[in-house]
Amino acid sequence: MPSPLPRRAETIRKHSGWFMIYAAVLILLGLFALFAPAVATLSAELTFGWLLVIGGFAGLIAILRAGTSASGFWWSLLISIALLLAGASLLWRPIEGVMTLTIVLISYFIATGIFKIPAAFRYRSEGEGGWIWMLFSALVDLVLGIIIFLGLPASAFWVLGLLVGVNFLITGVAVLMIAVSMRRWQKGRTASS
Repeated sequence: MPSPLPRRAETIRKHSGWFMIYAAVLILLGLFALFAPAVATLSAELTFGWLLVIGGFAGLIAILRAGTSASGFWWSLLISIALLLAGASLLWRPIEGVMTLTIVLISYFIATGIFKIPAAFRYRSEGEGGWIWMLFSALVDLVLGIIIFLGLPASAFWVLGLLVGVNFLITGVAVLMIAVSMRRWQKGRTASS
């Protein structure tokens, strides 16, 4: 996932005020999502649906303009149609879409939890001191997956929104702290000149 901040610190220093506004927006959206997780869940589902439709439509245009002689034409055509249909399905049946995305999330947590356990023990056998953190991460993934699964169907209507809210809130706080730190650094540097 890309960083919410530019790679160069100088950009943040020059525009720290805008980054502080960006951080405030993320924090407010995160708090809203935490207080209204069902609304945030539906919003995330609809946004994802639109992204799939737009991506499928753009892919369809690109591959049709490239022509049937283009390398991978049929595969690209199939993927574009699948994206378009998946997105349309999420938009036309948002409640079922929320349930589907929640099941995908459960599957992700359980699969990553299962695959992290052998990795943790492999790290342990190689003498890596941080192996316990990988094992802890695996157990957290498994527990989250099981909790969400056991809460179905009710958990489907709040879990995605809650996770989006936590992500926005934490990212907003991180961006704010970096922007404030850069602004202080810039003022301290200016004052000492």
